[in-house]
Amino acid sequence: MPGTRKTRKKTDAAPGAHEALPYEQVVERLEATVERLEAGELPLEDQLAAFEEGMQLLRAGQKLLDGAERRVEKLLADGAREPFEDED
Repeated sequence: MPGTRKTRKKTDAAPGAHEALPYEQVVERLEATVERLEAGELPLEDQLAAFEEGMQLLRAGQKLLDGAERRVEKLLADGAREPFEDED
């Protein structure tokens, strides 16, 4: 269609691309994305791209937290002692 073009924005990322990031980077990028959206100065297409990236980051962060929780539960189930338990 003349006059219209589809360009990939800087905020566009392939699905799963955020999963390789460490948790702290995920949170940092999610906060930056939220700030851009809250500023309300992005055109609609950029808002949608930023929202999509935010959702991907949110899922990636939740996946990392779930994994950390499973690791802690496994450590506790494998006979790890309760934290701060005194030996008598």
